[in-house]
Amino acid sequence: MLDVRALVSPLRRGKGDPTFHTELDGAEGGDAATRSPTGGSGALWRATPTPEGPATLALSRRDGEVRARAWGPGAAWIVDGVPALLGAEDDDAGFVGHHPLVAETRRRMPGLRLGATRTVWDQLLPAILEQKVTGIEARRSWRELCWRFGEDAPGPTPRPMKLPPTPRRIREIPDWEWHRAGVDQSRRRAILACATVAHRLEKAAEMRGEAGRALLQKVPGVGIWTAAEVAQRSWGDPDAVSVGDFHIPSTVGWALVGRKLDDAGMLEVLACYAPQRQRAVRYIEASGFRRPRFGPRFSPKDYRTY
Repeated sequence: MLDVRALVSPLRRGKGDPTFHTELDGAEGGDAATRSPTGGSGALWRATPTPEGPATLALSRRDGEVRARAWGPGAAWIVDGVPALLGAEDDDAGFVGHHPLVAETRRRMPGLRLGATRTVWDQLLPAILEQKVTGIEARRSWRELCWRFGEDAPGPTPRPMKLPPTPRRIREIPDWEWHRAGVDQSRRRAILACATVAHRLEKAAEMRGEAGRALLQKVPGVGIWTAAEVAQRSWGDPDAVSVGDFHIPSTVGWALVGRKLDDAGMLEVLACYAPQRQRAVRYIEASGFRRPRFGPRFSPKDYRTY
């Protein structure tokens, strides 16, 4: 059975993401069910830019079918892309679960697929914000940039929503606003460099695979980790492993071989899954496995205090 929430959840940047909203099953409280076009039926809402203009997409499930509604200039484009978003273009032929955890998760979750947004900028901006900081810091910066510099999402959304800031708007943000949003100089430079050539980077979603990731890495400040994070979401890249991640090598190591691994060790263990290594990582994440913790969590660093 297709798990819509599991497919779309990697696009959500924290519970307070202004570009994403999840309705509760039934009424959300008060008269939310009567206000919402989906009746408060557990719909997923997503505001995003498209080649045709901004759009808001609402996905709901009823009578075993996924129903899509959209608003804004890019409505037709975003609805046409719903099958890809829900993994219809994902091909897992030849994938074998070489480790018990991966094989068991694949058996339990046959509907797990890798979805594709078909857009790059809206995934690239938050990925750069997540470079070398905690998730708490990155999500706070994402929220503040969207609320202050993103346009209102089109359509009768059940709560106020925002679009990601456009590349043009990003280039207009003054220095003190970056500081206020908690974005340091190195991430700011990378974001501005990408914003300058954003229209060219959209081609990465058409090129796909290693070629698409290589195009993204031509921009200063975009490395293998950032390119992989974008590839996973923009075109559902099944082999784009997030090398350089603070958590993933350790999680893969403990899940598959019972010990902590570094990037090199992780790639060695995942080699048997090529060219679908990221699919194996996705199964590990979806399994609910949690690695042992031996110390306190990394403390967030508030760049606004500097």
